[in-house]
Amino acid sequence: MVTTDEEEKTGVIFLTKPLSLDGDSEVDYRAPNLIKRVLSLFKNVRPGSDLSRFQLSPLFNLPKSHLQCFGESVYCIGNDLLGRCNKGESPQERFTAVLSWSISILRPMIFGIAPYNPILGETHHVSRGNLNVLLEQVSHHPPVTALHGTDEKENLEMIWCQHPTPQFYGTSVETEVHGKRQLKLLNHGETYEMNSPKLLIKFLPIPWVDWVGENRIRCHETGLEAELYYGSSSFFGLRGNPRTVKGKIFDSTSFELLYEIDGQWDRTVKMKDVSSGKETVIYNAKEAISGLKAPMVTDQKGVWPSESALIWGILSQAILGKDWSKAREAKKAVEEKQRELLRERESRGETWVPNHFTVTHSKEGGWDCSPIQKWVPPAPLSVPL
Repeated sequence: MVTTDEEEKTGVIFLTKPLSLDGDSEVDYRAPNLIKRVLSLFKNVRPGSDLSRFQLSPLFNLPKSHLQCFGESVYCIGNDLLGRCNKGESPQERFTAVLSWSISILRPMIFGIAPYNPILGETHHVSRGNLNVLLEQVSHHPPVTALHGTDEKENLEMIWCQHPTPQFYGTSVETEVHGKRQLKLLNHGETYEMNSPKLLIKFLPIPWVDWVGENRIRCHETGLEAELYYGSSSFFGLRGNPRTVKGKIFDSTSFELLYEIDGQWDRTVKMKDVSSGKETVIYNAKEAISGLKAPMVTDQKGVWPSESALIWGILSQAILGKDWSKAREAKKAVEEKQRELLRERESRGETWVPNHFTVTHSKEGGWDCSPIQKWVPPAPLSVPL
C-alpha cells in the first residue's frame, strides 16, 4: 500500500464496516488466529492488573477507535428501534421499546483484536436521518468517553458517560464499563437510566469474547424497572449456549412482576406477560444488526481535525493493507503528537478542557458528563438509510 506525501500531511478520512451480527465475516480485518500470539501479549502482566494503559501492536488492533465502536452501536442499525421508543401509547409499551433498543446496542466482538484507545479530545460526529450523534474523549487516563445524541423530530436525547476498566485474570480479560447511560423521551417527560454489561474475553480452554453480567434499566417517572442478565452456559469450562439474555420487567413501586424476558441477543428475544402467559418477540437481531453500512463523508470540509476517522485514517489503511511497518509508524506518529501537546500544555500551566461536554468526577458518583449544546448539529459523516 502506498500513502502519498500529501496524505501524510493532511491525513485521510477512513471509515470501516461496523461491527454487526455477521461477525468477522463482514468486517474488513480478522484477528491473528494463533492463540499463542494473543497470550504472548500478557506474559509480563500480573493477574488483576488494570489494562487501561496497555499498548497493543497494530497487529492486534481493529481498524477503528473505541469512540467509533461506541457510536456505531447507536447510529448503525437496520431498523428504527430508537424511534419506536417514543411511539408507545402506554408507559409499559415505551419501556418495552427502550428495553428492545438497549439490547440492540450490544454487538458481537471479535476475539484477538481491540479498537484503538482514543486520544484526548478525539471526537466522532455522525448523522443517521434526523439522529445526530457526537462523541468526545473527555479523559485519557483514565479513559472516559462522553456521548450525546439528539433527534429533534422525535424529540429524544441520549447522554452517556463511559469509563471502561479492563483487567487481566490469567486466562481472561474482563472489562467493566462504568458510568450511566440515559435515554430521554422528551415528549413524555421520561428518562431511562441504564448500565452496560461486562465484556469478557476468555483465552482457555476455548477462546471467545462475549457480553456477560447484569444490565439494569430504570424509569423513575413511571416506576418501571428491568433486570437483565447476559451470559452463556458452560460445561466443564467449555462454552455452551452463547449470548443468552434472561430477565424481568417489574413495577418498582409495588414490586409486581409484569413480564419475563428470555432469548439470545444475537437471535431473538421474547417477552412473556406473566398475567396472561402470552409471549411476544420483542427483538430480532437479524433485522436489527445484520449487514450494517459504514458512514460516508458527505461534507469533507466540515470534518473536524479531531475526528476519529481522520486521526486514525492512515493507521487503519495500513492495517487493512497489512503494511505493518507503515502501521507502526502511523501509530507512533499519533502517540508522539499527543505527548508533544501534553508537554506544551504543561509548560504553559494549562489544563485540557473538553470542547463539547462539562465533566465532573467524584469518588462517590464516578464520572458524569453533561453536553454543552442542547441539540447535536448535523454531521459531516452520515449513515445511508
